[in-house]
Amino acid sequence: MPVIKVNMLQGRSIETKRKYASEMTRITCECLDVNPESVRIIFSEMPPENLAAAGTLFADAKK
Repeated sequence: MPVIKVNMLQGRSIETKRKYASEMTRITCECLDVNPESVRIIFSEMPPENLAAAGTLFADAKK
């Protein structure tokens, strides 16, 4: 059973997550030759103050 963990910032819509889950399941089945029922996807969302890149918190990054 493939288990895929996706870490991302908070704020994406449920529609976006549905699309991502659908596409990732399709690709996983194609690549690993498994049934869709066996694929699990875990979305872990974090606030921007819990992620940094190049030493800068996403909460502090200029948009």
